[in-house]
Amino acid sequence: MGYRVGVDVGGSFTDFAVLDEGSGELLALKVFSRPDDPGAEILQGLGQLQSRDGVSPGEISYFTHGTTVGVNTVIQRSGPPLALFTTRGFEDVLEVARLKIPEINNLYSRRPAPLIPRDRVFGIAERIGADGAPQILPDREDVATQVEKARVSGAVGVVIAFLHAYRNPAHEEAVRDMLAELAPDLPVVTSSGTWPVIREFERTVTAVISGYVRPRVAEYLDRFEAALASAGATVPAHITKSNGGVMALSQARAEPVQMILSGTASGVIGAGFLARECGFDKVLSLDIGGTSADVAVILDGTPQFGTGELIGEFQIHIPSVAVTSVGQGGGSIAALDPLGVLTVGPESAGSTPGPACYGRGGTRPTVTDAMAASNLIGHGALGYGAVSVDHDAARSAIEPLAVGLGASVESVASSIVDIAVSSMYAEVSGLISRFGIDPREFHLFAFGGAGAMLACFLARELDMKGVVVPQRPGVISALGGLIADLRNDFIRTLFVDVDAAGVAKLAAPLAELEATGRAWLADQGHDGAVSVAVSADMRYEGQSFEIEAPLEAGWITAADVGAIAGAFHAEHRRLFGHANPGAPVQLVNLRLVVSGPTPKPKIPKPPRATAPAAPERQVTGWFGGVAHDVPLYQRAALLPGHEIAGPAIVGQEDTTTVLPPDFTLNVDEYGNLVLTRSDRTGGDQHD
Repeated sequence: MGYRVGVDVGGSFTDFAVLDEGSGELLALKVFSRPDDPGAEILQGLGQLQSRDGVSPGEISYFTHGTTVGVNTVIQRSGPPLALFTTRGFEDVLEVARLKIPEINNLYSRRPAPLIPRDRVFGIAERIGADGAPQILPDREDVATQVEKARVSGAVGVVIAFLHAYRNPAHEEAVRDMLAELAPDLPVVTSSGTWPVIREFERTVTAVISGYVRPRVAEYLDRFEAALASAGATVPAHITKSNGGVMALSQARAEPVQMILSGTASGVIGAGFLARECGFDKVLSLDIGGTSADVAVILDGTPQFGTGELIGEFQIHIPSVAVTSVGQGGGSIAALDPLGVLTVGPESAGSTPGPACYGRGGTRPTVTDAMAASNLIGHGALGYGAVSVDHDAARSAIEPLAVGLGASVESVASSIVDIAVSSMYAEVSGLISRFGIDPREFHLFAFGGAGAMLACFLARELDMKGVVVPQRPGVISALGGLIADLRNDFIRTLFVDVDAAGVAKLAAPLAELEATGRAWLADQGHDGAVSVAVSADMRYEGQSFEIEAPLEAGWITAADVGAIAGAFHAEHRRLFGHANPGAPVQLVNLRLVVSGPTPKPKIPKPPRATAPAAPERQVTGWFGGVAHDVPLYQRAALLPGHEIAGPAIVGQEDTTTVLPPDFTLNVDEYGNLVLTRSDRTGGDQHD
């Protein structure tokens, strides 16, 4: 027996969740992140776990972590200069994109500049037909000429994305092999080796992002492994993936695009696990850290997945947990624009210097400072003792804004929170529409350092059923990595009609995908149970885009046309409210997900309360700029059966839960805080 460790490296804090395999006890820890010295936070955290809890690095039996290094590289555009080799005549693939503006209601909206500019895109005289047949073979001299041009342009790596490579990767692989001889110092990424999906722009931009983040990811993983080794941990490490699973570091180096949403997906997986175990079947996860607020839809404990998720300004077309990220976090900076209008974010104070109230050199006001200036947080150490909140520093940071607006500090602090919540509302509304859900049936599952601080304000605007704050909300992302299954996605573009002849062609590729998936699990060192899920991207004949519908493998082996078509009609009706069972259906992509389960902790049930909840003391707090007498409770003293009417503050080591005047708090059987608007109280909180 040893310890299973999950770590989430965020913008402000690095969180540790540690499962004692012998006792089942779950330990938690937070330390400041070190973007200036990646890996240092791992050493610091492991050192504290050993000195505080007696967890020796040599006793660690499993280690996994999530990181934002990939997505931050794209957002900050800090990757290396790359060249793109594409089919001659298609050099404008990144510039043309999909001829859409990012914001359809804003005529001044502009598409982002590609990560590879047009002057570093080079055409190769080659061609694969739409049927996968070679038509023009790539020439070595032509490739050598383009390599020299790429060097002159300053490129230090190459992405290869040829037309119809999803059908036949032979030409991409041939040019890759030529580059290995002509320019062995240039790293190469191919689109077919990244994600062999139909449509050249989607496949190309995904390969470009993979190549763009690869050097930074490799450097980070090298330092991460070195930090683990120097701490005395000998177990092979894993990293969380965008699809909510985990993989070995070797795959992360080879396929960095698979971990682009690593940290974000971890939180959703952790929230889904806890929601399912505690009986909440419909939740929106709300993960608010220092830089952003991330929201995802979770049904029956299962996150919703999608493709085309935004990575900064770009869509990435690999299967990912469907998350909406808003540039509003606890560290988001408030300022007055040139017209004197108050704005919040997306610029963040991060961990260094951080909010002014953290006392680490920050002077600009943030959302956290607004809550501190309202005296709603900071009545005890935060981040497991890493932070002591300075209320006076928060007020001093907001004072210049108050002077500029001719308002009180408390009023401006309230406005900062309102603006942050308004930005979240605008983005989350799009997620709600995308999945066709009714927020009145959903709880907001709040976690992250600032999730419980702002959750009630957002839930009120969305008219949600309530808010759930788990026992350790500050380390849910680390928990997600700890309990995530080994998981990988595989795809095959087939383009067949869903009729007797077309469906008969599915069994062989399905068998190949499953064999590949099982081999991948074996390579990851998994020798236990295996789960296989099959789906397909289908459409009505004549439609331009597909929707993914779940299938049963038995339907394919039995060539059951009716069942396969029926699954598509049902999903089309669910998403759009109508279907046309008489129309011909096409199957474009066959998908398979293989997963191997990992051990999960049991959620303990605390003893029930035998007396009413007693506040530690009363404080003066401001809601909407109005002063209230607010009781302060400690989370450890709240037990199942306790009920508290707002306003109130609940403090704990990793976060603060803020209960506005129109909310009521109940503690459920698992120790979760269930917060509902006063006119919604009563009845089963879990239905």
